[in-house]
Amino acid sequence: MRAAIYARYSSDLQSAASIDDQVRLCRKRADTEGWHILEAYADQAMSGASTLRPGYQKMLMDARDGKFDVLIAEALDRLSRDQEDIAGLYKQLTFAGVKLITLSEGEINELHVGLKGTMNALFLKDLAVKTRRGQRGRVEAGKIPGGNSFGYKIIRTLKDDGTVTTGEREIDLEQATIIKRINQPHKTARDIFIGIGKLRNIV
Repeated sequence: MRAAIYARYSSDLQSAASIDDQVRLCRKRADTEGWHILEAYADQAMSGASTLRPGYQKMLMDARDGKFDVLIAEALDRLSRDQEDIAGLYKQLTFAGVKLITLSEGEINELHVGLKGTMNALFLKDLAVKTRRGQRGRVEAGKIPGGNSFGYKIIRTLKDDGTVTTGEREIDLEQATIIKRINQPHKTARDIFIGIGKLRNIV
């Protein structure tokens, strides 16, 4: 059996070693079954709420091309947390004659797709509510709730409890210079002609 592995972790706060751990465990399962690993696909710091991931898309393309017979992942939610996407993936893999095996659920069938897909969808909904709540709290505390913007740099300091502060920013002077240059009013053609006329008079 020709096998492939898919691994993913979703947050910048998680360690990149998570990918290596997932691949290692999947390889161990493949060795136990006597499967030959041809490829290990991975997406780092990418959400399972979207399928627009390079590793995921390459895995799907290779599955359609018949490059492997079984796909191994740590769990179904490593592939996707969206119920519709899970169903679509299962349908495409089945059509390509590829078995889907996860270390948590075993060989995936229609029952897994229905139940796990629903559970993952509920997880995403709950996560969205908690994320918005956390962002609102950050804003009310005078902090920045999202990612960094061009023109600012992140400031991290150690708090009394040993954790690191988040949401603190200060102006990046080098990038601020670029922003000021971009936002300078552009000269019109009339201004340019007037300028040329003044130069001629000086000459």
